[in-house]
Amino acid sequence: MKRLVWLLSAVLLVSIGLVASAQESVSEVAAKAAVQQALPLSEVVLYSSGVGYFQRDGSIEGRSDVELRFKVDTINDLLKSMVIQDFDGGQVGTVTYDSRDPITKTLKSFAVDLTTHPGLGQLLEQIRGERIEAATPNPVAGVVIGVEKKREKVSDKDVGEVEYLNILTGDGLRSIPLSQVQRIQITNEQLKAELRQALEVLASSHDLQKKSVRLEFDGAGRRRVRVGYIVETPVWKTSYRLALSETKPPYLQGWAIVENTTDEDWNGITLSLVSGRPISFRMDLYEPLFVKRPVVVSELYESLRPQVHEQAMAEPRAMARRLGERAKAAPAMKPFGAMMPSPAPPISEAASDLELQEGVSSAALAMEAGELFRYSIDTPISLTRQKSAMLPIVTQEVQGTKLAVYNERVHAKHPLNGFRLKNSTGLHLMQGPITVFEGGIYAGDARIGDLQPGQERIISYALDLKTEVVPQAAPEKEEVVSASLRKGTLLMTRKSVEEKSYQVANRDQKAKVVFVEHPLRADWRLIEPREAPERTRDLYRFKVSVDGNGGATLRVREEKQIQQTVRLIDSGPDVIAYYLQAKQISPKVKEALQKVIALRDRVDQIAAHRSRLEQRIKEITQEQGRIRENMARVAQNSELYGRYVRKLDQQETEIEGLRKEIGTLKSTEEKQRRELNDFLLALDID
Repeated sequence: MKRLVWLLSAVLLVSIGLVASAQESVSEVAAKAAVQQALPLSEVVLYSSGVGYFQRDGSIEGRSDVELRFKVDTINDLLKSMVIQDFDGGQVGTVTYDSRDPITKTLKSFAVDLTTHPGLGQLLEQIRGERIEAATPNPVAGVVIGVEKKREKVSDKDVGEVEYLNILTGDGLRSIPLSQVQRIQITNEQLKAELRQALEVLASSHDLQKKSVRLEFDGAGRRRVRVGYIVETPVWKTSYRLALSETKPPYLQGWAIVENTTDEDWNGITLSLVSGRPISFRMDLYEPLFVKRPVVVSELYESLRPQVHEQAMAEPRAMARRLGERAKAAPAMKPFGAMMPSPAPPISEAASDLELQEGVSSAALAMEAGELFRYSIDTPISLTRQKSAMLPIVTQEVQGTKLAVYNERVHAKHPLNGFRLKNSTGLHLMQGPITVFEGGIYAGDARIGDLQPGQERIISYALDLKTEVVPQAAPEKEEVVSASLRKGTLLMTRKSVEEKSYQVANRDQKAKVVFVEHPLRADWRLIEPREAPERTRDLYRFKVSVDGNGGATLRVREEKQIQQTVRLIDSGPDVIAYYLQAKQISPKVKEALQKVIALRDRVDQIAAHRSRLEQRIKEITQEQGRIRENMARVAQNSELYGRYVRKLDQQETEIEGLRKEIGTLKSTEEKQRRELNDFLLALDID
């Protein structure tokens, strides 16, 4: 019985919320559906910086409102970037959007509160004093007084509560069981509108993650309108396939990976992919801001496992010129496919090469877009929501040469099979993985950074087990380069020299070119070889050509100069004598240092003699103390006492002479020290 009453109440609730006539309700639903379809999605531009541009185009008639729905977490981007256009003489009006307040707070703002899932009786309690028309077995019209509950027998055995509607009619008070009420019409149009609006808010809350944005357009006749906005999207990604062959040029195939993470299907849209790094940020424009506070997020650190080789700092032409200058010392690197003058492979082997160009052509038209690069897909794209797709954007032959790359920090024993890829496609190649096929089979994976047209980059994709490198570091050597004297200070320039050799052994029958990567340190200068063919931000790359079943050795010599200052006044003879042994010191500097040693030695001798005399006085003083203690224990008229007196007299005479000599020595020492200081301050010798 209770379930029946609840179902009946729900039906009546819907009846109250509907418009007065069925014809009016149908027209509103149709109008709303037409508004939703007024601006279908027409174009999507995805950026590699994590945002996307969405464009909607359509047409409207006269003065119209268009309602769009967006996820809550995209509202800030929408408010920051939305562009609205009304063509053909129209005018854009106000843009309104749902508040961020919870649905319960919004519902409580209406005259009829629907937050607690009220039944029919509870709704009627809220409109006490309002006039209604109720359809019962006999139509009744009047003012709602309230709803009361009475306990009645609801079956042969059960007693339950039954709700009665108390209403004041023209004939007096009436009490009607709610179970007999078939329909209720509120005559207060304003209250009825409030109830309908509350029901609309309640219906919109079924999708708790979306908010409505209403656009107002004002004008005459039929016009074209457009809405564009930037929202957060997944970064579109690229993956490449590189086919290497002994008989054909290298072939590069690139695929763009796009994802439709929206809640809307993409039906026949124009899709573009833009590579570059435009600055984009999130700003809270949706939430009312009372206190301005910065939003701080944790930094993300990328864990790099595959090797991404740095780009050479020199321009390709300059690098090629340097390589040409060094061609006499080492054979030039030949293009891949021409490294060995071996006969062409048999037909069966050539047929096994991977033909990436068969049946696949680029679906994108590439062009520069300011500082960015844009791939425009030349056919309309349809992609169901929450689905992803791969689109071919690069299908071209490329230029490059095969090589090996050795880096001791990557692998101490073997180099990596590599390929110097030159971007001869004319396109901007965005960073991504590269799957390498060699001779028709899988050879390994590589990674590449962003590559502009015309630039070159080394990729490595497998361990070269046929080549071994043995690095050996010699002990560091240090020597004095130069010395000068300035006002008592010895200015020294010392040179540290480090040498490291790389022994390369090639156990393959084919000749190879190995690029040895050596750390680049800002305070060290490269001496041998005089110049590296390539230099990146953090390392040198030295080219080593190795014959088949042969070997080669690369020696890298670097030096670093260290500036050192030595105060001669504080340095002993041993320290000065150490610097005198350096061959690079000029004779004048050596002569001055030798004189400094002589002057210092003279001062030190006087000081040492004075110190010995002072030590003698100290010893006599200690002896006198012992004698005086003994004298206190013997009789004054004894012979021993007399001996003590004579001894003290002799010691006092000696102390007096020592003190005079010490005074003379101090004067001499001070004079000689002044001579030393004057000599040091006058020094200015290179």
